[in-house]
Amino acid sequence: MKLHTIILLLVLSPIISVGQSAEGLYRKGQIAQNANNLEEALGYFTQAIESNAEYDDAYLARAFVLGRLSRHDEALEDYDKVVELDPTESYVYVSRGSEYNRLKKFDLAILDFNKAIELDKRNSEAYNNRGWAKKGLGDKKGACKDWKKSRILGNEEARIILINNQC
Repeated sequence: MKLHTIILLLVLSPIISVGQSAEGLYRKGQIAQNANNLEEALGYFTQAIESNAEYDDAYLARAFVLGRLSRHDEALEDYDKVVELDPTESYVYVSRGSEYNRLKKFDLAILDFNKAIELDKRNSEAYNNRGWAKKGLGDKKGACKDWKKSRILGNEEARIILINNQC
C-alpha cells in the first residue's frame, strides 16, 4: 500500500467504525432492550464493555438485563463494578440492593439502601425498597416507617403498599 492510502485509512477508520464504538454498541443494546430482546441487548452491552472497560453505563445496563434474565450473581458482579467505577451515584446502590432483595439477602440489601439514602436523602425508591428488605427480615414496623417516608417523598406506589400491609 502506498503511504497516502495508509494515511487516508487511518484518518477514515474512526468514521468507518463509529457504529462499533462503545457508545454505538451501548445504544444498540438500549434499542434491543427496549424491544425486549434481552439476549441481543446483553451481547451489545458486553461488546461495549469489551470496547471500553471503564464504561459504567454499559455495566449498569448489562446488570439490569442480567437481573431480568435471572442471572443474579452476574448482575451483582456488574453492579459491583459500577460502584467501583463511581461510588457516588445513589441509583446504583438502589439497583444492587434490589437485586439483593430478589435473592432474599435482605441484610446486604439494607446496606445498599442505607448508602443510597446517605447519598440522596430524597431517594424515595431507596426508602421503598428498604421497606421491602425490612419486611423480609420480619421488621414490619421499620418497613412501614420506610414506606411512609417513601410516600412523603412522592412515591405513589408506597400509598398502595401502606394500605396492603396495613401500616
